[in-house]
Amino acid sequence: MTGTGTPAHENTGTPAQGTARAERRGRPRSAAVDTAVVETVLRLLEQGVTIGELSMERIAREAGVGKAALYRRWAGKEELMLDVLRSLDDVSQPEPPGASVRDDLVVLLEFLRRRGLAKRSSAVLRTVVTQVKAHPRLWNEYHRTVVTARREAVFAVLRRGMATGEVRSDLDVELLAELFVSPMLTRALLHEWEDLSEGLAERIVDTVLEGVRPRERTFSG
Repeated sequence: MTGTGTPAHENTGTPAQGTARAERRGRPRSAAVDTAVVETVLRLLEQGVTIGELSMERIAREAGVGKAALYRRWAGKEELMLDVLRSLDDVSQPEPPGASVRDDLVVLLEFLRRRGLAKRSSAVLRTVVTQVKAHPRLWNEYHRTVVTARREAVFAVLRRGMATGEVRSDLDVELLAELFVSPMLTRALLHEWEDLSEGLAERIVDTVLEGVRPRERTFSG
């Protein structure tokens, strides 16, 4: 009681409520819970459960965590699924060495080739990607947050090449990036029976560069 007869916790809630609020503000996020939840979702998907059949309640129950703990970390299933996707795509794209446009593009395309091989060898990755593609909003968000950064790296290399004269400066950067990247992505994601052999990145880059290098002007007499 205060000197005025007013309960000391009247303006701040009960002691238990005050403790809960303090825990929410100061309690660090448990990496173990994050891992348990993501691994639970992957296990369920691998077992044939569809994204549509998953609910936050079921995920919490299967992971052995409270539903409140789940919602403290993710606002909903879409945000959780994005983290699940990122957990399978956590290999950082290498930093281009900056030696030449040709070498930098080879590094970036070789990364895509290796990711394509990893996808083919991972049943879980194939299952998750296939399911997420059936959810356009989720797939678009994944592209916005993950794939866009990789595209920007290719754009940066090409813009530098235009500035140094290694690539024609009158070309559209986005279209040009697609000419380099699309053959690898087509083989890796759409035509999974196609070969992803060593040297493919070099062959793609050299073939496209042959057509987009500046040409010397010839002058007639």
